[in-house]
Amino acid sequence: MAGRIEDYALIGDMQTAALVCRDGTVDWLCLPRFDSHAIFAGLLGTEEHGFWRLGPEHAEGAEPPAATRRAYRGDSLILESEWDTPRGTVRVTDFMPPRDGAPQLIRIVEGVSGRVPMRSALRMRFSYGRVVPWVHRHEGRTVAVAGPDSVWFDTSAETYGESLTTYSDFTVTPGERIAFTVSWEPSHKQPPPLAEPEQSLEATEEFWREWVEHCTYHGPYREAVIRSLITLKALTYAPTGGIVAAPTTSLPEDIGGVRNWDYRYTWLRDAAITLSSLLRTGYREEARAWREWLLRAVAGDPENLQIMYGIAGERELGEAELDWLPGYEGSTPVRVGNGAAHQLQLDVYGEVTEALHLAHMTGLARNDYASVLQLKLIRYLEDHWQEPDEGIWEVRGPRRHFVHSKVMAWVAVDRTIKLIESGDADGPLERWKQLRDDIHRDVCEKGYDKERNTFTQSYGSRELDASLLLIPQMGFLPPDDKRVIGTIEAIQRELSTSDGFILRYPTDGKDEGVDGLPGDEGAFLACSFWMADDLAMIGRVDEARRLFEKLLGLRNDLGLLAEEWDSRLKRQVGNFPQAFSHVPLIDTALRLTASGAYGG
Repeated sequence: MAGRIEDYALIGDMQTAALVCRDGTVDWLCLPRFDSHAIFAGLLGTEEHGFWRLGPEHAEGAEPPAATRRAYRGDSLILESEWDTPRGTVRVTDFMPPRDGAPQLIRIVEGVSGRVPMRSALRMRFSYGRVVPWVHRHEGRTVAVAGPDSVWFDTSAETYGESLTTYSDFTVTPGERIAFTVSWEPSHKQPPPLAEPEQSLEATEEFWREWVEHCTYHGPYREAVIRSLITLKALTYAPTGGIVAAPTTSLPEDIGGVRNWDYRYTWLRDAAITLSSLLRTGYREEARAWREWLLRAVAGDPENLQIMYGIAGERELGEAELDWLPGYEGSTPVRVGNGAAHQLQLDVYGEVTEALHLAHMTGLARNDYASVLQLKLIRYLEDHWQEPDEGIWEVRGPRRHFVHSKVMAWVAVDRTIKLIESGDADGPLERWKQLRDDIHRDVCEKGYDKERNTFTQSYGSRELDASLLLIPQMGFLPPDDKRVIGTIEAIQRELSTSDGFILRYPTDGKDEGVDGLPGDEGAFLACSFWMADDLAMIGRVDEARRLFEKLLGLRNDLGLLAEEWDSRLKRQVGNFPQAFSHVPLIDTALRLTASGAYGG
C-alpha cells in the first residue's frame, strides 16, 4: 500500500515530477510531462501498477524500513535519505536534473559506514499500470518498450529479472557510490545518451543555488518561504511557462470517497496567484513566461476563456476514469483529465486581470497584447457578469450567483480602470466606472445578510464560503468595514474545524451538498492562510501569527503541503504538493512581516 500523503518527497525537472516515499519507493512518475501516463502508478494502486524501491535489504514479506532521516540538500530539490541499519549507514540521493534532452530520474547510493546490503526493485508499468512493457537488454542496457514509449535503465550494479521486475542486490561500503538512472525516450528514436550522474548532480545543485539567490524575501520564516518557492518552480513547465496546480491526480480530498480530481493542468486562477507570489519575491522571468503562456493559450478566443488549459495551452482535457486502479486507500474513481475545464467561473477574469495588473505595476516589460486581452476580458464581463456560474470551487451542482465570482468581476473592472488611468490602454473609462459601481452595489445588496452581518456564499443563500475572506484582500471593501469584520467572525464560527482550520464551505456527508457531491472534505489550507491574512488586516496580528505558525506545523518534514488537512485523521489529503497551498503560505509570511507581527 502507498504511504501517507505526507510521507512523500517531491523531486522534479520543471517538466515532470516524481514522488519518493520515506522507504525509498518512487510510487508516482509520469513521463515525459506532468500530464503524461504514469510509469509508476503504485500511489493509486498497488505494486502491480509500477514502483521503484531502492533501500536497505529487508526480510521477505516484511515492510521495507523507512529512512532514519531525510532532507533536501540545502535550498534545492535534491533529496537525501539516510538509513541507520545494524550493519551500517547508507545514503540515497534522488534528483531529476533540469533537462535539455531526455528526462532522467537519478538515484545515487553512497555507503556512509559499515557494509550495508541494498536492493533495487524496479517494476515499470506503462499507461498508469495497465500495460506490461517488453523488457530486454540492448547493447548492455535494460530497456522497457510499449507502444510509443521506451524507458531505459542504467546502472553499474548487476541486475536480474524475476516476476516481471528488475532487481539489483549489492552491498555498499564507506565512500562507495553506485548510481541508477531511469530515462525516457520515444520508442521510435535512438536510445538516450548514458547519464553522467555525478556531473548531473553537481549541475542540478548549482541550478537551484543560483535560482534561490534571486529571492528578494529575507524576513521571518524565510526557510518556509524558500521551500514553497522551490515547490512552485518545480510545478512550472519550463518549455511553455505553464504552471500545474499539482503533479498528481486523484489523491482524495475525502479518503475513501469520490472527491478525486486530476490537477496536472494549468488553472488560470492558481497560475495567476502563483505569478503574483513569484513577482513579489523577485522572480520576474517566471512571471514573464507565464504571461506569454497565457497570451498564447487565450489568443484569438478570449470570449471563451477556459478556467484551465493543458500545460502547453491545450483546450481539450476530457475526463475519464481508470477503472483498473483501486485508488489511493480505496478512493475511487481514479480520474484523468478534468471535466471542469469548460465550466463558467467568472472569478477567473478577476484573477487573470489582477495578475496582469501586478505584472504591470512591478515593472514587467510591457506587452501590448496583454493590454488588449485585458480590455477584451472586460468587454466580455460587461455582458456576462450578472450570470450565475460554477464559482471558484468548481461545483458540480447547479450554477449560482456566487458572491466571490461577482467580487472578482469587480476586481477585473477596477484593475482595468487603473490601467486606462495610467495611460497604458484606452477604453470607455466612465462607462466602466459605472459598471464597477453597479457590480459593487449588486454584491452589497444581494450577497450580504444584514441579520447575521455577513456576506454569504451566493445571492439569497445562508451558507458561508471561505472565499469571502478575499473581499478585503482584493480591496472590494476596507478591512475595518463592519461587514468585513462580521464575515471574518462568522466564518470563524461556522467554518472552523475542531483544530481551528477553515473549511471551504459546508458539506453534507452522505447527501449531495452545494457542490453536487456526496461526502465531506478536509480543511482547505489556502482558506486557513486567508484567515490569517484577514486577522492581520483587522489588527488581530497575534492571532494571525498563531494561526500561521499552526499551519506551518502541518507541513511534512520536508516543508510540503497537500491541498487539505483532515482534522479527524490528522493527516494531509488532496493532491500533493499543491500550489494553491504554498502560494498563500508565501503571501501570509509577506503580510505578517509587513504588519510587524515579528517585530520587524
